[in-house]
Amino acid sequence: MNNLYQILLPAEFGFAILVFGLLFFIKAPYGRFLRSGWGPSLPAKWAWFLQEFPAFGTILVLFLYFEAWSSPTAWVFLIIWQVHYFHRTFFYPFQFGSGQKPYPVLLVIFAVFFNLMNGFINGYYLFGKVNYSTDWLLDPRFIVGVAIFLGGYLLNKASDKRLAALKKEGNGDYIIPYGHVFKYVSCPHYLGEILEWTGWAILTWSMPGLAFAVFTFANLAPRAVAHHRWYRQKFENYPANRKALIPFIW
Repeated sequence: MNNLYQILLPAEFGFAILVFGLLFFIKAPYGRFLRSGWGPSLPAKWAWFLQEFPAFGTILVLFLYFEAWSSPTAWVFLIIWQVHYFHRTFFYPFQFGSGQKPYPVLLVIFAVFFNLMNGFINGYYLFGKVNYSTDWLLDPRFIVGVAIFLGGYLLNKASDKRLAALKKEGNGDYIIPYGHVFKYVSCPHYLGEILEWTGWAILTWSMPGLAFAVFTFANLAPRAVAHHRWYRQKFENYPANRKALIPFIW
């Protein structure tokens, strides 16, 4: 199992570099960028469920496999991870009214592979490779990381809720979002998720955590830029001072 870990950990950093480069030239074909030519598809809600479930399940299996339930710190890590992925697997796919919209099976396959890989390297490291003492829960890195994770989580969920409400308000059409952090950036939901896994990297102080944070940024930053450009092209009155992802900067 350690040999597999040694292969997959650097592979995730490599995938992050590859994805970051590709997504500036090829927009992932789902949501507003859905287009033909990507093979068979599934209804979006079931596609999201299928691709997110491995992240929820893999780390739970590893927690049980390594009998990590005797460690309070391991329980905290598991709960923090599952706070995100329980919602992302069982609630998020059914939150939007466009759940029947097509979603390419090819993207589901890619996401399943990534979530299995990412869940494995994080779960193996946290529950099988390293033994965190209970004192870690009082370490400043853990406390700061948890604060960043929770801030990102709340930003992500509040932004998703606002976007879902706009979908209903526009009868499925897109509307310019206002208020909240949308005042400053076009994609606060992506910023929130990047903050979540940056916090995770800090609170675990681990290379797998860092790999996940780097990949999250590499995956979402180009899409945030694409969304921002799309808003500007579609709406002539789109706020000129609004940035794509990072308030006042980018």
